[in-house]
Amino acid sequence: MAYEDIVTETQDGWLEISINRPEKRNAMRMKTAEELMDAMTIAEMDTAINGIILKSTDRGFCAGVDTSDFATSDDRIFDRYRSQRHTMKLNQLIRFLPDYTKPIISAIEGYALGGGFEMALMGDILIADTEAKLGLPEGKLGIIPGGGGTQTLPRLIGKNLAKEMMWTGRLISGTEAKEYRIVNHVTEAGGTLDKAREVAGEISKLAPLSVMYSKAAINRGVEMTLAQGQALERDLSFTLNFSEDRVEGLDAFKEKRAADFKGN
Repeated sequence: MAYEDIVTETQDGWLEISINRPEKRNAMRMKTAEELMDAMTIAEMDTAINGIILKSTDRGFCAGVDTSDFATSDDRIFDRYRSQRHTMKLNQLIRFLPDYTKPIISAIEGYALGGGFEMALMGDILIADTEAKLGLPEGKLGIIPGGGGTQTLPRLIGKNLAKEMMWTGRLISGTEAKEYRIVNHVTEAGGTLDKAREVAGEISKLAPLSVMYSKAAINRGVEMTLAQGQALERDLSFTLNFSEDRVEGLDAFKEKRAADFKGN
């Protein structure tokens, strides 16, 4: 499908997506969010697609949200409140990404700021190069992160470091992001896509249902008590007893061969 704001291609069973707004340093607007959700929804229901790689271009990953999309007349401010709750595509994207059932790898080069950084944080695995610049500088504009950053970042690095990043607006490098445990891997400049594809290849060897269920168990379980999380894990684990891939996996193990998983 042809899109205006994003570019998509399929590589080795993964859908690779980059934002294509070079004149705006790949800043997102409503149309960008709409196209991202459309492409990812199609991929989610395609059994030939194992997951998503959100990748950078020579203009970076995503410099945030295009503020020109937010013009509102003073007498319609409460209509803006209503729309941000129910109809604004960027806000829908914030709710869409955490519930996505397939793996998302964020490959960050250049700027990942504000909403762009928040989008990357909603990936399951983050990779940045040494020259990446990540941050939440919204305080310099008189606002706060509005794409989940006040919730996702403290859960990764703790309250104190998250507050410092937001209250100073300081941008950190890929190397610092690795030290903060924000990213899984840091590469030399320009190396994130190769690393993302390497990780994607390893994930592709596993049963798709196993990946989907473990993602659900982790993402939902961290908000539960330990006992509740363990109960969730038991239920999901039991459900996989009825999958064809479980039989294939056990047979392949016994026969010392690579499993041929179908996602059933």
